[in-house]
Amino acid sequence: MEKLMRLISMAPLLLLLSLSSASAGHDYNQALSKSILFFEAQRSGYLPHNQRVTWRANSGLNDGKASGVDLVGGYYDAGDNVKFGLPMAFTITMMSWSIIEYGKQMAANGELGHALEAVKWGTDYLIKAHPEPNVLYGEVGDGNTDHYCWQRPEEMTTDRHAYKIDPRNPGSDLAGETAAAMAAASIVFRRSNPAYSSELLRHAYQLFEFADKYRGKYDGSITVAQKYYQSVSGYNDELLWAAAWLYQASNNQYYLNYLGKNGDSMGGTGWAMTEFGWDVKYAGVQTLVAKFLMQGKAGLNAPVFERYQQKAEYFMCSLIGKGSRNVQKTPGGLIFRQRWNNMQFVTSASFLATVYSDYLTSSRGSLKCAAGNVAPSELLSFAKSQVNYLLGDNPRATSYMVGYGNNYPRQVHHRGSSIVSIKVDPKFVACRQGYATWYTRKASDPNVLTGAVVGGPDAYDNFADERENYQQTEPATYNNAPLLGILARLGGGHGGYNQLLPVVVPAPNPVVAKPKPAPKPKLTPTPASSSSPISIEQKMTTSWNDKGKTYYRYSIVVTNKSYKTLKDLKLSISKLYGPLWGLTKSGNSYGFPTWLSSLPAGKSLEFVYIHSASPADVSVSSYNLA
Repeated sequence: MEKLMRLISMAPLLLLLSLSSASAGHDYNQALSKSILFFEAQRSGYLPHNQRVTWRANSGLNDGKASGVDLVGGYYDAGDNVKFGLPMAFTITMMSWSIIEYGKQMAANGELGHALEAVKWGTDYLIKAHPEPNVLYGEVGDGNTDHYCWQRPEEMTTDRHAYKIDPRNPGSDLAGETAAAMAAASIVFRRSNPAYSSELLRHAYQLFEFADKYRGKYDGSITVAQKYYQSVSGYNDELLWAAAWLYQASNNQYYLNYLGKNGDSMGGTGWAMTEFGWDVKYAGVQTLVAKFLMQGKAGLNAPVFERYQQKAEYFMCSLIGKGSRNVQKTPGGLIFRQRWNNMQFVTSASFLATVYSDYLTSSRGSLKCAAGNVAPSELLSFAKSQVNYLLGDNPRATSYMVGYGNNYPRQVHHRGSSIVSIKVDPKFVACRQGYATWYTRKASDPNVLTGAVVGGPDAYDNFADERENYQQTEPATYNNAPLLGILARLGGGHGGYNQLLPVVVPAPNPVVAKPKPAPKPKLTPTPASSSSPISIEQKMTTSWNDKGKTYYRYSIVVTNKSYKTLKDLKLSISKLYGPLWGLTKSGNSYGFPTWLSSLPAGKSLEFVYIHSASPADVSVSSYNLA
């Protein structure tokens, strides 16, 4: 308590200090890159050759085996090693929504490819988890046995039982959210991978029918989830949420009418919300339906859809303090709902404010609040203020994104991050040994969980960077997922296009008309002296045909083989006939990307390019070792 009071008394001074430095601004593009990278640290299963979080290794390779189903892959939700289906599906939905709205900005930043890979890592797993139309696996492992141990995911000894829902054991909320995720992701891959997009939409149709026909709460069937991801709101919000996403994905009038017919009875027009997250989806549904209304798609459902919009605007007004009931905020201005992982509500609410601001701007409308009409720009300013707080403009001058800025959490409540990498020290860490040796260790994590957004401060802007303080220092995938869209929007601007027009997600790869591999060109390895401190490895990762022309995507990995830090690297690239991502061009040479100033000993960086020719010639022009 003494420590708490001391922090409270220091808050005004810290607030003044932080405000004086706030004008420096933030690198939203760098924050976006780091936010996406976090998902690679959460991967379960066989890690791919282009895995960038290199301290992780394969894990959960027998998941589902005892049940006769392949459940290898997917994401660990937070700092533990359990795969919870409901928050994982919500994460995929929100990542997809971020790309749908702001994929153009992500493409301009060179991060769209990574964002698509993050979504696909999740949807590949969700497809496996849905082996039959009316069967969906909703959890692998359980929190009770998992939390008893503190182990790396690569060598966990905890129970990996798989839990499912079916007609006799329903879970409309879980099936509905998974349908929403599949439908939203199908929009994302419509151009870049149409066959995969169709497969996702087929699963979404089946899951929605399953959810709607066999109604019930999933945690009544998968009871081990109750302590960790209890469905307090029930399943009506997920059924409406899924219908909204299926309408966006299919343009099928059935789902639009479903929203119209069931809006009143299922609470879509009745619930006035001040939160949005993995459990309660009403504010998200209301925002999407308001979009349909602004697009002129409501038809005979217009009277009902107007009531949805009224509730959407109630939510928006509450965020900016101009409603009849407003959200609580900390003295430093952060939305505050609860002490345990409050940041999830900050990012999700800020995302809704961002997209609604753009919807209103595109429709030339304004926000109708109890305090009067409000310009759409005020919503965007609010979202920006929340992101700036998260990135360091707060009374503690602390970034709540690991690896961003200089002052960020060093003792994250995360098993994989807090224990030495199995690649560095393969000695087995037993279940309880992990607590004794690593959990209680008062030192920085041996592995930096770059991009992770932790739970964040309390109601008075106080924060304790301690591993056992799981309420504040544990990250979660659903903290990051909505943030991707906001960061892309803030970093790339609006772009001058109408947010209400039909969605066209740009593809890092052109459309594949037929999923047949093109003949591979003969690769010429980039010359490198065996004694050189820098190695360059180049390989083709994919190819496709578009309008009679074959395109190739090449990946180049530059590794610092020396025992010193590599600085001032300059690369010469010739015979390049297409776009390149991951480097900064300066004159006739290429250097480190903007977010990287040096390359430590033994570390690598990757960049990619696309063109319709043999590999470009890549060589080192100059460098310094310090």
